Amino acid sequence: MQDSEKDELIRQLLEQRDQMYREIRLREERISELESQADKGLLSQKDAELAAKDKDLARKDKDLARKDKTIREQEDKILKLESSIAWLKRKMWGKMSEKHIPEDPNQRLIEWEGLELLPGEQEAVKSAEKEVEEMRQRQEKRRSEIVKKQKPVRKPLPEDLPHKNIDFYPEGYNEEEWTILGEPETSEHLVFTPGSFLVEVHRRHTAIRKSDSKIETAPVPFYPIAKSYATPSLLTELIIGKYADHLPFYRQIEMFKRMGVTLPAATVNDWFFEVADLMRPLYYRIREIVLASDYVQCDETTIPIVKEEKHKAVKGYLWDVRAVMLKLLFFHYDHGSRAQKVALALFHGYKGALQTDGYGVYEAFENKAGILLLGCWVHARRYFERALNNDKERAEYGMAQIAKFYSIEQEADDQNLSYEERAELRKRVAYPIMRAFEQWLIDEAPKVMPKSPIGKAIAYTYNIFYRLTRYHLDGRYLPDNNLIENSVRPIAIGRKNYLFCGNDDAAEDAAIIYTMMGCCKEAGADFRKWTNYFLEHIHEYDNDLSKPLDDFLPATLMEKGLI
Repeated sequence: MQDSEKDELIRQLLEQRDQMYREIRLREERISELESQADKGLLSQKDAELAAKDKDLARKDKDLARKDKTIREQEDKILKLESSIAWLKRKMWGKMSEKHIPEDPNQRLIEWEGLELLPGEQEAVKSAEKEVEEMRQRQEKRRSEIVKKQKPVRKPLPEDLPHKNIDFYPEGYNEEEWTILGEPETSEHLVFTPGSFLVEVHRRHTAIRKSDSKIETAPVPFYPIAKSYATPSLLTELIIGKYADHLPFYRQIEMFKRMGVTLPAATVNDWFFEVADLMRPLYYRIREIVLASDYVQCDETTIPIVKEEKHKAVKGYLWDVRAVMLKLLFFHYDHGSRAQKVALALFHGYKGALQTDGYGVYEAFENKAGILLLGCWVHARRYFERALNNDKERAEYGMAQIAKFYSIEQEADDQNLSYEERAELRKRVAYPIMRAFEQWLIDEAPKVMPKSPIGKAIAYTYNIFYRLTRYHLDGRYLPDNNLIENSVRPIAIGRKNYLFCGNDDAAEDAAIIYTMMGCCKEAGADFRKWTNYFLEHIHEYDNDLSKPLDDFLPATLMEKGLI
């Protein structure tokens, strides 16, 4: 083989080798490309799977959150239902008196540990509780003796009522053949005759005096409402019927119609507004006197009001303010609002002790100069009473501590202590128990569910504990505002019967009437007699500004023997 042939063969072999290398590289690159694509596809698949799993987990988390919310809502609903059931049971079967709360002796056996009291305080608490227990035993003994002495006795009928004798004789009796033996056997029976109307014809005569030929006509008598046939007695009966007996005007009109007298509804409503206007100056005078006293109580109660823009009855509020020591009160209406601005305006410039429940608007007075804010133990007790079905042990303990304070007050009443002596008794006996009770509230709060009935009871009591305990500072202060709550009960009964007030003006006038009723009740005066006297004599004050309106205060009229 020639050299040229060899060289050509070598070249061809080299070219083949290079071609094989190129093909190998291309195949390697293709393999790498395919492997890369395969890896990417796998990763994408895995990413998709992970995304799907994340989405599923998010959905499950959302479902769990929704279920947790539902469970919480159901738990809250159960607690509310339990509280409602307990409240209804109390309404149906329970005793509503809270003035002197009976103590269960077993409640006093409960022992709570962890009270962080100083040794001196612990001794004071033990001494105070021992003294309270002795008070309670004496009170129980007195109550048992009173019960033994009390026997049901039939009260005699009033002697000043007209009496009519009706004689009954044996069958066949006649005076010729029979002789009466001794005194007859008597029994009294009360007969009712429906009320009747009388028309007074007022005749004003004109006469001439013979000595000087002077002609005079009798002066026009004072009428409550000018150019009206309504007398003080008729107006009084309408007011008594609606606000004392809780009969709406339309029912009274129907009653009068059955008695033969028809009174137009519009006329009766106008009379009511006129009577309220006559009482308005005295109403503002009572407000002035009450707000000038140094110890008042305040509470709010609902009254339905028809709002023209809504064309339906809405819930409005009357504010009741009571001067404890003066036994005077007034009702305040401000467009039916219960807002804080109403309270701030009502007590603007007031100086003294202000006793309320735990309603949040009164918190604004806590730091007001000149005002001492007092709480109500009865409201606190109600929270513990509602928690009996939730946490019987803690609820009974709280109620037992509050009962101790009332045992101390009962002891002060029994001993007829002065205000100074009562304050000293509270300081010596009640205050150490208050201190221990406060520490118990602090210790137990973290152990209960905040939204549970017992949690709410503990939180309510502790949050206003400083208000609740301040009554021990002055013997005049009361541990609760039960007295003012009693004054709003006629309103609660009334709104169930006459349904609503026609507008804001009618509600303001109702506040005036309720004020006069409340003042009569505080003074022990008959509201009918007071209203009749007021309407008979109010016009005597029209032109004589020297006569003070205080003359019409129920207590003043009773002192003078005028009602």
